[in-house]
Amino acid sequence: MVSYVDSETPKELIPQILEMLSVAKDSGKVKKGVNETTKAIERKTAKLVVIAQDVTPEEIVIHIPMLCKENSITYAFVPTKKELGVSVGIAVGTSAVAVENPGGATEKLQDILKKMPKPGAAKAEEKPKPKEAPKKEEAPKKEEAAEKPKKKEKKQETESK
Repeated sequence: MVSYVDSETPKELIPQILEMLSVAKDSGKVKKGVNETTKAIERKTAKLVVIAQDVTPEEIVIHIPMLCKENSITYAFVPTKKELGVSVGIAVGTSAVAVENPGGATEKLQDILKKMPKPGAAKAEEKPKPKEAPKKEEAPKKEEAAEKPKKKEKKQETESK
């Protein structure tokens, strides 16, 4: 398993996901490619994100699962870029797609989302962030306080001359 694939998509769901993408591309709105998918996730308009498992170098898509978790968007993995590209109607493979509006595939999407693990559940497993150490109050420096009266004394000395 590739390092960015953190959860296995059930094998029986993969054909359903690809079929749903085919319907959604015709009657709904599907974003194709890593850049458009990332934008859809950040704008929180994506309902489902699908990522290919055979992406090289993996750094291209390694950020997508983390963004999906942060924004509570369900994501799935399919075996190849070619399958993903064909399902959304392009001749070449694509590394990631985001479904923004499923159109006629709304029921299929809802069915898939019910069967997929919730992205927010993974957040609970993460370790809580360490608390910051309490800040110490700084006392005024003695040197600064002692220097100020000296300046006044010098002024008084120059005035008296």
